[in-house]
Amino acid sequence: MNSFVIANPSRCIGCRTCLIACVVAHSKENIFLSVYEDIEFNPRLSVIKNANVTSPIQCRQCENAACLNVCPNGSISNKDGVITINKNTCIGCKTCAVACPFGAIEMAKVDDKIIANKCDLCESRENGPACVEICPTSTLKLVKVDEIKESIQNKRIHSLKDLTYLSNEL
Repeated sequence: MNSFVIANPSRCIGCRTCLIACVVAHSKENIFLSVYEDIEFNPRLSVIKNANVTSPIQCRQCENAACLNVCPNGSISNKDGVITINKNTCIGCKTCAVACPFGAIEMAKVDDKIIANKCDLCESRENGPACVEICPTSTLKLVKVDEIKESIQNKRIHSLKDLTYLSNEL
């Protein structure tokens, strides 16, 4: 299983602070001191908003990732549970964006080239995903493999208790 970031839409206020944190975490230079034209503003998540809900959407780091399976030249790989895109070999064909069931891949202009862009869990960042750390309403949560396994085990135990109760009632 892979870790991933998930959002609680009931907490999201649509401030888009997560977008800025993502851009800052992946920028070569301080964007606040850069000339506007020199900033590559390519967040690796998007915020959707409608009349009833606002929520960040980002890659779920799928185990059998559709994007990885359809990439025609092997630019997408699974490195220790993080689905990553090699920006040097990506040809910008958009096949991965079409295949992603979550709509978590967007095309972005990086170094004068259009390539696929998606969450990489801020893999080079010591404190983990910047969006999770900065969110003012704690909307975002990094779900770790151990937590997933524990949750599954707890659900199984709870189901067993329910079945035991039902069989005693019959």
